Formats: sequence, structure tokens, C-alpha cells
Amino acid sequence: MAQHSNKLAKIQAVTANRLLDGHVVYFTAAGEWSDWVDDVVLADGKEDADALLAKAQPSVETRHIVDPYLFEVDQEDGKMVPKSVREKIRMAGPTIRLDLGKQAVARS
Repeated sequence: MAQHSNKLAKIQAVTANRLLDGHVVYFTAAGEWSDWVDDVVLADGKEDADALLAKAQPSVETRHIVDPYLFEVDQEDGKMVPKSVREKIRMAGPTIRLDLGKQAVARS
């Protein structure tokens, strides 16, 4: 299980890739996977983060997602914003073609 977040990170969420199509997905409070980072459930502190990651694990066993891991996130103006550049790119899509990926789609 990959861990891409800072061990001292306070607010974290879980992300993975959906096996069906490879899309980046985010773990929600309902225990489901969303295409949108704003739907994440947040974990505050190491114990909460470890518990959240454990809740995501059954989706690996059912082959719905692959490689779930924690990433650091902030809330800005009611929106979830990943702290790392890597996660910002994963959230939005290709950096060369802004007409592709989630950045090109208006969320309904």
C-alpha cells in the first residue's frame, strides 16, 4: 500500500484508481468512491487516517480500486484542495491538454 503523504499531515483523505477505467477516485463518507475530490471524507490525525484507509481496503479485495493511499488536503472556500502538486494533477487531469480530464468537465 503506497503512502504519498507526509507522516505528520493533519487533515487527509483517501484516493485510488478505479480498476474499470483507471480514473482517479476519492473515498466518501458513505464508503463509496467518487470521481470528485470535493466528495472526500476527511481524517484528522494519524489514528483517523489509518482507520479511514482501512475502511477503503475492502474495495481492493473486491477489485473495484487499486492502490488506495492517504493524501494531505486543505479546505478553501468550501472546496477540497490537495496540498501536493502530484495530487492536484491527479485531481484535474493532463497538464498539457486542458481540454481533457476533469478540468475540462463542469461538475453538475
